[in-house]
Amino acid sequence: MSTPSATVVVGASAAGLSTVEALRRAGHVGRVVLVGEEPHLPYDRPPLSKRHLVDDVPAAVLLRESVAYADLDVELRLGARARAVDLAEHRVDLEPGPSLTYDQLVIATGVRPRLLRQGHELAGVHVLRTLDDAERIRRALHDRPRVAVVGGGFLGAELVSSARTLGLAVTWLFPESAPMTEVLGPEVGGALGAHHVAEGVELRNGVLVDRLDGVDGRVAAAVDREGNSYPADVVLVCIGSLPNTEWLAGSGLELSNGVDCDEHCLAADDVYAAGDVASWLHPDRGARVRVEHRLNASEQALVVAHNLVHGPERVFAPVPYFWSDQYSLRLQAYGFPALADGFTVTEGGLAERRFAGVWTAAGEVVAVGGIGSPRAVRELRSHLIRAQAPVS
Repeated sequence: MSTPSATVVVGASAAGLSTVEALRRAGHVGRVVLVGEEPHLPYDRPPLSKRHLVDDVPAAVLLRESVAYADLDVELRLGARARAVDLAEHRVDLEPGPSLTYDQLVIATGVRPRLLRQGHELAGVHVLRTLDDAERIRRALHDRPRVAVVGGGFLGAELVSSARTLGLAVTWLFPESAPMTEVLGPEVGGALGAHHVAEGVELRNGVLVDRLDGVDGRVAAAVDREGNSYPADVVLVCIGSLPNTEWLAGSGLELSNGVDCDEHCLAADDVYAAGDVASWLHPDRGARVRVEHRLNASEQALVVAHNLVHGPERVFAPVPYFWSDQYSLRLQAYGFPALADGFTVTEGGLAERRFAGVWTAAGEVVAVGGIGSPRAVRELRSHLIRAQAPVS
């Protein structure tokens, strides 16, 4: 077993911190530096769109108390932005400096929100990625504004749910026929959309928001491509994300949709990637995959840490898991539902918003999941794992 003298992890995220912890558990005794652009200790992002917004007292989101970092013997460089890497010199340049030299590097810089082409300079317009973003939204929602949520994905759905839980008037705008269809398909997306309507949301599907209009520097409406206007005091823009790879431009790393890695999460000699920014070759899918889910970040970090210590011997071939809490509903899914061309209910019913089922593509089960049916979903998961197990 080799023992690198210095490991630099860029990204004080769940993936970054999990890598550090797994390194120490694996016996790594060398220097470890964790770099984060934000001033905060690593925190958990899933609560930011849910409990953190609606509870009277914001939910604690720190992944570890400060004393834990001393126990890990990790050097924290918080408030430092990575601006370049020199692979030949094994050096990461930071702003503010100084630069860091490494024997092995882990890239875990995550993603950032995609923006509309115009309107984000207006007061009352928000995106959600960071703890500071969540604090700004929390303060804005507690002024009881009319809210428009732009974007029909999971983050948009959770923000709609949080705003309605606070009793606010919410208009939800997205171009698809139903929310979350790009990931869940029309059947499950339609069932969730119906639940949002039942909760009092003004759901406007088929609406592609083009810009935001304002009055006296404050947002007044979202406007679609046909010129239709949707009045709002607060607009929450959730139209996807982009991997944070600009600082790696010109480094020699392959950057197609994130940091391209092999099945070991190895991006180049002595360079690994983990978490939302990693686009790795999934051995079971035979294709490149990038997953923006909390559990994936932790699981991928474990593989990266193992390979940092032992060399690139372990492949990362997970069955991805994700969940989403909306009102009193909990959606759970395993696998790759976005690849499916159909969904079949195996227990319960879509109309009741309590069901379990399977997503299939050309007759092959590619994912399982459901709402309010954890036992049935776990049983389906075991079938999915057996179906994907290699034949010996």
